[in-house]
Parts: sequence; C-alpha cells; structure tokens
Amino acid sequence: MLRDIFGQAMEAMRHNGRRTAITIVGMAWGIATVVLLLAYGAGFGRAFETIFAQFGTNMIGVFPGTTSEQVGGTKAGVTVRLQQDDVERIQETVPGVQHVSPVMWKQVPVQNDLHTYTWEVDGVTPALQDIQKMNLSEGRFITAADVQQRNHVAVIGSQAKTKLYSGMFPLGQTVRLNGISFEVIGVLKAKMQEGDDNINRLVYIPFSTMGDIKDTKYLDGIWFNYRGDPKAVEHALRNTLAASHAFRPSDRNAIYVANIMEQLAQFRIISLGLQVLLLFIGTLTLGIAGIGLMNIMLVSVQQRTREIGVEKALGARKRHILLQFLAEAMVITGVGGVAGIALAYGVSTAVGGITFYSAIAANASAADIYLIISPHIVILATVVLIVVGTVSGMIPAIQAANLDPIEALRYE
Repeated sequence: MLRDIFGQAMEAMRHNGRRTAITIVGMAWGIATVVLLLAYGAGFGRAFETIFAQFGTNMIGVFPGTTSEQVGGTKAGVTVRLQQDDVERIQETVPGVQHVSPVMWKQVPVQNDLHTYTWEVDGVTPALQDIQKMNLSEGRFITAADVQQRNHVAVIGSQAKTKLYSGMFPLGQTVRLNGISFEVIGVLKAKMQEGDDNINRLVYIPFSTMGDIKDTKYLDGIWFNYRGDPKAVEHALRNTLAASHAFRPSDRNAIYVANIMEQLAQFRIISLGLQVLLLFIGTLTLGIAGIGLMNIMLVSVQQRTREIGVEKALGARKRHILLQFLAEAMVITGVGGVAGIALAYGVSTAVGGITFYSAIAANASAADIYLIISPHIVILATVVLIVVGTVSGMIPAIQAANLDPIEALRYE
C-alpha cells in the first residue's frame, strides 16, 4: 500500500513538474540557510576556543592585592604579598594541581650589538612551559638545572627574535638584560597578538637568575594548571591563601585570581546564545519555504478534488488520502533537504574561512570563523526540516482527507 501511495505522489509531482521544482528549490534554500547558520555559530564558538587554547585553558593565575574587608582587629587596606612558600602551599593543599610556577617580571633594557629595546623580562620555572603551552620553534626551554645553577640563559619570543637578530641564527647569541649577559637557548612559536601586545616580545629567564635583576622575595604572581572543577579549585585556592595571609576568603580584592576556564565559560554561554538565535532565524527562513509548500499542496488538493471524490467512492478511507498527500509533501521535503544540505556543503567549502580574530590580531588565522558542517549540525537541521515539512504537508492532507465524497464528485 505504501508503495502505491508513494507511486501516486511521484506521479502527481511529475504531472506538475514546474510547480514541484520551484517548491523543492524553496525547501533546499531554507535547509541550506539553517545548516550554514548553524555552521557559522559553531565556527564562532570554535574561534573563541582556539583563542583561549593557545595559552592553556585549565590554568589559574593569582596575583597580590589589597584587602577590602576587615578581619578581626586588622583593618582593611593591608597589602597581601605572595612568597615562595605560597607556591609550595598551593602545590600541597589545592586539589587537582599539576604544575605551579612563581613569576617575576620587570621592564628592562634588552640589548645586543645592534639594537636596544625596553621589554618585559619574566623570571619563571620550567613548569610554566606546560602551564601556558609554550611551544618552541627553535632550541629548548628553561630546565630545572638552569634554575638550580642560576644559569644566565634566556628564551625569547618570536617577535623578539625578529627585532634583535632579523635573519640571523639566534641560538647561542648573547643578549644583555639590564646590562647582564644571557645566552639565547630557545625561541618560542608565535602566539596570537593584538595590536601592541607584548606576548611575542617577552624574554624568559630562570626564576633564580631573576634575582640579579630584581628582588624575588615577594612574587609578582603565581600560575598553575589543574584537573577538576575550576570553581572548586578557585575556592580551595582562596581558602588556602586566606588562611596563610589572614584575610577573608570572600575578599575579592585581597588577591586577584585569573580563572581562565571561568572566562571561557562566559564566552561559551555567549556562543550558545548566538547558536540558538541563528537556529531560530534559520527555522523562520525554512518556515517561509514550508508555507510555500503548504500553499502548493492546498492548490493541489483543490485541483484534484474530483480525483479525491473518485478515490473515496471506490473505497479509499481518510487515512489513505491523508497518507497520499502527506507522502507527496514529504517527498518534496526530502528532495529539497538533500539538495539543500549539498548546497550548504558546497558553500562552506567555497567560503572557507571568514575573517574574524585575524582582523585585529597577528598570527590569528586559526581563530577565524570556519564553516565546518559537523554531523550533529546535519542531524539537527534534518529534524527541523522534518518538523516543518510534516506541519506544512499535514494541513493540506487533512483538508483532502476530510472532503465529502459526494461534494467532491460534483466539483468542477
């Protein structure tokens, strides 16, 4: 029976070929719009993920501040000073911590035989390479031996290499930091850099050697990465440091915590909201195509009224008529859906990347928006298509099924 019903549907579509083709084009355009909008939303979210991922996501930075809440007999306004003991305390008491590194920084003259610049020099430990995902293009990073032996070695950013050495081979070269000679042992791969951001001009030296440039008794900051819930880790961090420095854990100004995953979570909410909005817009577009399908099917019902009357006189029941016209609508929807998804794939391939972050940042083409159509996008779009097609085809089908056979046979 179903084969006969679909056979009748195909015959009706061939009989009205031009009308059917126009309707299919409308459905194809609608589903292609849904798929491309969803792909854009997914690409927008992936771009933000890429921006954060280059620096590491499961990491937290803590920096000294000034208390804003009174504790016991101590008034607010006390400066919190982080020390090396806090590094060990975080490692031992905060759950899920993997690597911890103290950080010291200072703007100093950076010189070689040809150039002099004033850049930031950071004193760090080897753990920072894992924490902040520092990938090397040449040489090696600072090692535990460098820290232990207070070696005068330096790892420089990609832009620092270009400005200091141009096309020269940098490894083994000498660079003077605040007048003190250091050997260049590594060059970092370029990271995404906005405007005059100094991320690719930083110079890293062993934390112990930083004592030759700046007093390292009080730390400028501490970075660590972890496994687990970011909120729970931050809560444990604040409790640990509050207990050792006598401030309230609720005092947000006593220490400043840069919780990268919390920031990323906020952008994920924005991305999800955008995807929902784009799905809504795409569904409206497909709905317009569905209205076109409904209109065409209503015209078909009107034109085939006598045919419906004959079928009912020969014993066809309401469900047979209903399935006949619904099948015709679903065939049109299905053909349009396949064509629309194919069109969406073609457009996404032709468009490639859409300029996004690279418009304001260097080395940021990976964070542009790419229209990558994933399987779950196709599944979601197909579900929307089926719903729209079913609703659009059901109304004319119900009207056809409810026709009075005697009145239908009298219809001219």
